[in-house]
Amino acid sequence: MAAKPVKKVVLAYSGGLDTSVILRWLQTTYGCEVVTFTADLGQGEELEPARRKAEMMGVKQIFVDDLRETFVRDFVFPMFRANALYEGQYLLGTSIARPLIAQRQIEIAEQVGADAVAHGATGKGNDQVRFELAYYALKPDVTVIAPWREWDLTSRTRLIEFAEQHQIPVTKDKRGEAPFSVDANLLHSSSEGKILEDPAIEADEIVYQRTIRPEDAPDSPTVISVDFAKGDAVAIDGETLSPAALLTKLNALGRANGIGRLDLVENRFVGMKSRGIYETPGGTILLSAHRGIESITLDREAAHLKDSLMPRYAELIYNGFWFSPERRMLQALIDESQHSVTGRVRLKLYKGNVTVIGRESPHSLYSTKIVTFEDDQGAYNQVDAQGFIKLQALRLRLGAMAGRRGGAL
Repeated sequence: MAAKPVKKVVLAYSGGLDTSVILRWLQTTYGCEVVTFTADLGQGEELEPARRKAEMMGVKQIFVDDLRETFVRDFVFPMFRANALYEGQYLLGTSIARPLIAQRQIEIAEQVGADAVAHGATGKGNDQVRFELAYYALKPDVTVIAPWREWDLTSRTRLIEFAEQHQIPVTKDKRGEAPFSVDANLLHSSSEGKILEDPAIEADEIVYQRTIRPEDAPDSPTVISVDFAKGDAVAIDGETLSPAALLTKLNALGRANGIGRLDLVENRFVGMKSRGIYETPGGTILLSAHRGIESITLDREAAHLKDSLMPRYAELIYNGFWFSPERRMLQALIDESQHSVTGRVRLKLYKGNVTVIGRESPHSLYSTKIVTFEDDQGAYNQVDAQGFIKLQALRLRLGAMAGRRGGAL
């Protein structure tokens, strides 16, 4: 029995077994009208079947939105300005998609007069947190329904039985246990669960969908250039592209060269460790390119400060705090650092590796005249280094004279 009366709910709907069962469960349990929302984030699936399935199940208001450009421009690119990596490795492909889905759900709820939103995330994972923190940040009084925390459909068998009882079509491949679960968007694909749960066992090749094996990649490297304007990639090999088109092209280049595979055991926000197989071909290239252009355009202390803040920024995104004041504050600092991050980076792609082989910028801080091993014609007085070193060594000398080994306590 529903704990709180609900008149209309906006459901994040994929058209798959789980969310189709949720759709009917909401109708029967809450007796409410269900509005479905399906987001095209570049997951590579045909979305019209989801619309047709929702229509078949009596849904009157159906939203199927192409959000690919919004996703890359307003979510992926701001994140990449920070070079964000969770726990030093994960490029946050699933994490960064959730706030956009939640944002659009809330917009639809306002548009259609819904008093609730619902998602299909389980009670064990991070996504329930990400969705719901975003919901409450954007619409504090919204009612959130999380079926996996309420119902008793705790197995695939129970889901299929419910589907059959309520005339929900179940494809043949859904009647057996899937070997692993997959989430995908334009930035990445992630696979976890079932055959991937033992972190001691190497993932089977069937798990990988976005990349070829590095061993099977071409024997000659692919050399490309990426142009940046104020921290965002704008062109590949001199061709100006929209954000989504640019990431799509980088994905193709990464796939062909076996780039972007990651086998990771991570710490979920809810407390447990989980093992995931991630593929982020275009994002892996983009990260290397962005760090390449920053290397010649950012001041040393600005770059080091930015790097020191990155783990906190990445953790905020991973944990679902995209709409928090602290993430916005960090974003403002990061974006301020990007005004001079403009120029071109050349990269070599080869058998799973990305190597920066050249970088140039009209705002470059790199001075050949000063750094040269040849005669710098007085551009740098090497004698000045003596005083600099002595001042840096002062506390070490004082410690040593006081009898402390190495100046330490």
